Amino acid sequence: MADPMRIRAQASGEKTTVRVLMSHEMETGQRKDASGQTIPAWFIQEVTASLNGKQVLAAEWGPAVSKNPFMQFMIKGAKAGDKVAVSWKDNRGETRTDEATVS
Repeated sequence: MADPMRIRAQASGEKTTVRVLMSHEMETGQRKDASGQTIPAWFIQEVTASLNGKQVLAAEWGPAVSKNPFMQFMIKGAKAGDKVAVSWKDNRGETRTDEATVS
C-alpha cells in the first residue's frame, strides 16, 4: 500500500478543519476478477481521530465507502501547534496511523 494518509489541519478562529485522504482499495466483496472469481472484501472498519492524544472522533465504516476515501471534520478548541492524529483499522486487521500539526 502506498501512502497511508495525507492529513491537513487548519485553524480558523475557534474551529479547526481537518481533511484526511486515506489510501485504501476498499473492496466490497461483490466484484469478480477476469476469471470470474469473487474478489474478497477488504475495507476500513474503524476510524478514530485524536487531538493531543484525546479522542475527538470515532466512526464505523463498511464496504460501501469508496476507494481512497476522503474525510473532513471540524474540531472546536484546537490551536496552531496542536497535534491531530488519525487511525484506521480494516477487516483484515491492518492498521494505519498518521499525524499532522494544526497550522
